[in-house]
Amino acid sequence: QVQLVESGGGLVQAGDSLRLSCAPSGRTFGDYAMAWFRQAPGKEREFVAFISRSGSSTDYADSVKGRFAISRGNAKNTVYLQMNSLKPEDTAVYYCAADLKTWGSRSSPLGYNYWGQGTQVTVSS
Repeated sequence: QVQLVESGGGLVQAGDSLRLSCAPSGRTFGDYAMAWFRQAPGKEREFVAFISRSGSSTDYADSVKGRFAISRGNAKNTVYLQMNSLKPEDTAVYYCAADLKTWGSRSSPLGYNYWGQGTQVTVSS
């Protein structure tokens, strides 16, 4: 079982930036497609960003396009989410997901096999 660990969340003001990190806590086999999702209180978990196994393909939710950037790190199956121009509506717990299922949708929480425990991002106005 692969465990993912997120870090980098915190309390910031509107307009600030944060960089989230995600890395596996144990050994992984192969390279995984990875993604970030977020969940605000009382809302369903929603897609934020996706990156392919090679890093050559990325995808973003419309709400974060132009502000967020997903990238892969040099270490195996590490991924980052650079968040700029943060807004209060970006407040949520951010989750890292890995290993897109064969028939899974990259933008659906059901499409991934492994998840982290989440990191809180709070943006004050």
